[in-house]
Amino acid sequence: MAFSPLDSDILAPLTTTAAMRAVFSEAARLAAMLRTEAALARAEAGLGLAPAGLAPAIEAIDPASLDLVALGKGTGLAGVPVIPFVKAVQARLPKDLEASFHKGATTQDIADTGLVLQMRDAFSLLRTDGAAVLSGLSALADRHSDAPCAGRTYGQHGAPLTFGYKAAVWLAGIADVLDRLPEIETRVLTASLAGPVGTLAGLRDKGPAVVEAFARELGLAAPPIAWHARRAAMAEAGSWLAMLCGALGKMATDVANLASTEVGEVAEPYVPGRGGSSAMPHKRNPVSATVILSAAEASAPLASTMIASMVACHERPAGAWHAEWHALPTLFGLAAGALAEARRLAEGLEVDTARMRANLDITRGLLFADAAAAVMARSAGRGAAHALVEEAAGEVRSSGRHLLDVLADRPDLPAGIDRAALAAAFDLSPAVAAASQWIDPVREAAARVATRLLQTT
Repeated sequence: MAFSPLDSDILAPLTTTAAMRAVFSEAARLAAMLRTEAALARAEAGLGLAPAGLAPAIEAIDPASLDLVALGKGTGLAGVPVIPFVKAVQARLPKDLEASFHKGATTQDIADTGLVLQMRDAFSLLRTDGAAVLSGLSALADRHSDAPCAGRTYGQHGAPLTFGYKAAVWLAGIADVLDRLPEIETRVLTASLAGPVGTLAGLRDKGPAVVEAFARELGLAAPPIAWHARRAAMAEAGSWLAMLCGALGKMATDVANLASTEVGEVAEPYVPGRGGSSAMPHKRNPVSATVILSAAEASAPLASTMIASMVACHERPAGAWHAEWHALPTLFGLAAGALAEARRLAEGLEVDTARMRANLDITRGLLFADAAAAVMARSAGRGAAHALVEEAAGEVRSSGRHLLDVLADRPDLPAGIDRAALAAAFDLSPAVAAASQWIDPVREAAARVATRLLQTT
């Protein structure tokens, strides 16, 4: 039984990526723990605490040779997967090496360090897709930098802008989150080796040196002290993953709304059979937006779980650490799926600029109310001009006439304001120019983020 869509062979192709599933597969977990034990053996051998042959013997064990069913039964009995794992590995080692295996370490050291190795691979996947999303959105913003469309507030027409500007807002929001990843990795990618209560007493005065060598073997940072019960870095990673889903969700909610029948300004890339309905053959549902939005909704409470897990009792907690096992891999899976769908949108979104232009006119000039008020404010003052346009807007709604006609016919127009002066307020050019000027700086900043992401892979 699959308890999560990410575990389901039926639902996972919709909700996450095959590559991220592989990173958090059982095979990857066992490989990471074997690599962790081998690094520990090699570090201890270098300091005369373990035989030189131990690390190669561990590395010779094929993760696939470990019995998952037996490990599962052992985990159900022991409460953690590392205990049956250690026993299974010991059984495959030469008798003369058994006593030195897992020396000084505790179960949480192997589980946490193995997880960190998996997270490093997972972050690499997110960096690649993240950079591609930034590139796709940058091109989208550039391509439509001067395509006028309605700017909406509270779901209603506010004032004109350009679709390129809207795409640049998506780009900036996603880039802002992705830009934080390298710093987060410096805190997260840290080895755990501290022994039963964090002091590595089993290694006596060699503990700090073993930790340094162990971390170096794995290409990870060495902690200044045990982080068994210091979970800020893990909570930060979980929160960042939820923030990434949220930033992608902002784009997705705009796409879903713009793709509605009444608006019809964008459509997701067409793929035969994608987004169909079992009852309505004409439907073309926004599948990518839906997947992203579901990830954004689901990730927030999981991030809360990660933060709650920081409240750890004494040196090793009951329950708090274990709660992370539910939340963190799921967060990675959701983020991977959301990024993959965001990449699909960024690189292939269909934009109907003609429909955008037509939608600008459906409120009969009300989209330019603020500009018209600004024209009249030159002689009437801001307050009076605002009140006059607000009253005229009511007449537009009740009569069906255009705002320009209603204003031009009013007997109380401010002195020096005539139809020609008002008509200038209904010119799209200033709004297009105002929106377009923001796009290139955002694209340049996003390009720097993308370059940084790819440089750290």
